[in-house]
Amino acid sequence: MIYKKIKDDILYAGLNDKDRIIFDELIPLDKGTSYNSYIIKGSEKTAVIDTMYPKFTNEYIKSFDENGITTVDYIIANHGEQDHSGSIPALLEKFPSAILITNSVCAKNVQEMLLVPENRIKIITNNEEISLGNKTLKFVIAPGVHWPDTMFTYIKEDNIICTGDFLGAHYIFDDVFATPSEDLEKSAKKYFAEIMMPFSTVCRKYIKQIKDLNVEMILPSHGPIHKDPNYILNLYEDWAGERGKNLVLLPYVSMYHSTEEMIDYLAKKLKEKGIDSVKYDMAEGNLGDLAMALVDGTTLVMGTSMVLAGPHPAAFNTVYLASVLRPKMKIASFIGSYGWGGDLFGKMAEMLAPLRLDVIEPILVKGKAKAQDYVKIDRMAEIIYEKHHALGLV
Repeated sequence: MIYKKIKDDILYAGLNDKDRIIFDELIPLDKGTSYNSYIIKGSEKTAVIDTMYPKFTNEYIKSFDENGITTVDYIIANHGEQDHSGSIPALLEKFPSAILITNSVCAKNVQEMLLVPENRIKIITNNEEISLGNKTLKFVIAPGVHWPDTMFTYIKEDNIICTGDFLGAHYIFDDVFATPSEDLEKSAKKYFAEIMMPFSTVCRKYIKQIKDLNVEMILPSHGPIHKDPNYILNLYEDWAGERGKNLVLLPYVSMYHSTEEMIDYLAKKLKEKGIDSVKYDMAEGNLGDLAMALVDGTTLVMGTSMVLAGPHPAAFNTVYLASVLRPKMKIASFIGSYGWGGDLFGKMAEMLAPLRLDVIEPILVKGKAKAQDYVKIDRMAEIIYEKHHALGLV
């Protein structure tokens, strides 16, 4: 456990989980993650904001005694997911007079998922406040910033906001205060892509609200604390924006290299026209890297081989990811190669349909591409250029 003074009577109480390699059995972690809990000592009451991942509950509870925390009056649940709320039952047991404070949606979640008794919960509403004496906690309910139960806790006198998962990163650190770096930005961007991108419209609302508060610090539930709030807010503002970059994403899976050769050719033609592209090998790549690329891409061209009369399963994974993450993409198409027949593109197009993309006519080739097929790829590159130009990207 790491205990560190953030400001007068505000403590960080969290840890680095360096050994965790996958999150929610879905998200590959490059360097583990951190779980952040905060202790706020008022002149009359003490509050804990967010708790700890269940695996580390015993260590977390023991740390209160080790660091002289003898009283907890309020436990604040900004979000009910167990990586933050998992130690609530143990903390309520350790401090029998403590009350869990959260919103009505989160209250139902912790009752169902953690079996927290109703008589230990106080439900608050948006902008409601509680006093700790010389410190006041104000609650900002922010549904849709990840889960419907999400809220933020604003410490008024210190002008500090605890944002839960929002504005976080799967990132471990020696110093709990963020030092801007390429590594941190990459981790925060991948985190945004996998967790926040489906809710970009809602994110824009709360980015503005937090900017308008002109807070002194942002305390997320994962990743370092931001003493320069504009660093992470400006990054999120860009990532959650409606406008993509002059970038084409080229995820592909190619059993005998025919599809890969066509993807390579398209990438070369796009470069000649001043358009960036990112290739992604769906069979061997990290889905987190693709998710991060989806944050910026304007166009998606999926390349896939045929397997038993349909797309390679890895292609389905990628299309599903794009459909649920709801990136800012505007344009899509498909390139593929087959041996004896089937429906290579139809089901994938159906999965992408809710995104309402402008779909360029796909290119389907039997075996290796021939001269006439490369003419079609030339035309696809030209159409992509025209559409990017119309969007003011090139």
